[in-house]
Amino acid sequence: MDLPLEQLRTLVAVVDAGTLDQAARVLGVTPSAVSQRIRAIEQRVGRVVLQRTKPVTPTDAGEPLIRLARQLALLEHDTRAALGDEVGAPHVPLAVNADSLITWFLPALTRVTAVHDVTFELHREDQERTAQLLSAGTVMGAVTSQREPVSGCLSSPLGRMRYTAVAARPFAERWFPDGLSAESLERAPRVDFDRNDTLQNSFARRHGARRPAPHHVISASAEFAQAIIHGLGWGMLLPGQYEDAVADGALVVLADDTVEVPLYWQRWNLSSPLLDTVTDAVRTAAHTSAAVT
Repeated sequence: MDLPLEQLRTLVAVVDAGTLDQAARVLGVTPSAVSQRIRAIEQRVGRVVLQRTKPVTPTDAGEPLIRLARQLALLEHDTRAALGDEVGAPHVPLAVNADSLITWFLPALTRVTAVHDVTFELHREDQERTAQLLSAGTVMGAVTSQREPVSGCLSSPLGRMRYTAVAARPFAERWFPDGLSAESLERAPRVDFDRNDTLQNSFARRHGARRPAPHHVISASAEFAQAIIHGLGWGMLLPGQYEDAVADGALVVLADDTVEVPLYWQRWNLSSPLLDTVTDAVRTAAHTSAAVT
C-alpha cells in the first residue's frame, strides 16, 4: 500500500494540533487541503483514521499510521544529520509516571541535550498507562510497569520503585492508635495521586481491608507529599520523600513492608542514534537513582 509522506505528515499535524484548521495554519496550507489529504489516506486504507472530536483523536486504524509517520520523521532526521545536512532540533515525545518525573527522569533528559539538539514533550501518566501512549504512536518511548514489549517496541528493565506507607504523627495517633488493622484502614482517609492510583488501596488490601476508605485525590507530586505531611490522610511515599520528616517526628512509618512497582523502559524498535542516546541516558539515570532499586 502506497502511503504518501505528505499525507502521513498531515495526519500527525492534525492530531498534534487538535483541529484541522489549526493543522492547516501549522502546515501553511488551506483547511480544504488538509481535509483532502485526510480523505485521501482514509480512501487508501479503507478506514476512518480520525475521530472528528474536539480535539480530534486517531481511531484504532489511525494509531499505527501516526506511529509510522513519527518513525519516518525520526529516521529522516537521523539520516539527514548523518549526511551533514542542517536539520532542526527534533521533537521527542515521551511518557513517564509522575514519581519518576520528580525523582530521577529529568537528569536523563539533561544528559541527552548535552549531546543532541532536541526538544522533549513529556506526557505524565500513571506507569500502568504509559504503554498505551506508546502503542498509539503518541510517544517514542515510555517508562512503564508493563514488561511485555508493545508491538514494534523494545523493553528493558529499569528497577523497582519502593513505596512506604507513612502518616503525620497526629493523624496516626487518631486513626491508628493501636497500629494498623483492617478496620482502621477502612476508616482512615488516604491520599491518592489520581483516580488511577492503586498503591494505597493495594497496601490496605494486603493488610486485610476489604472496603475502600475515604480518599482525597491530589494530582500534583509535591503537594501530594505535603498533604500527607500536613495530616490530610496517609499515603505511600518514595525514599527521599519522608526520611527527614520521620527523623524529626513529623511523620511515622505505618508498617515495615513496602509496595514495589517494577519499571521498564520501552522504545520504538528503530535503529536511531537519537533514541539510543535517550535510552542510555534513561537507564543510567534510573540505575544511579536512590528512588529506583
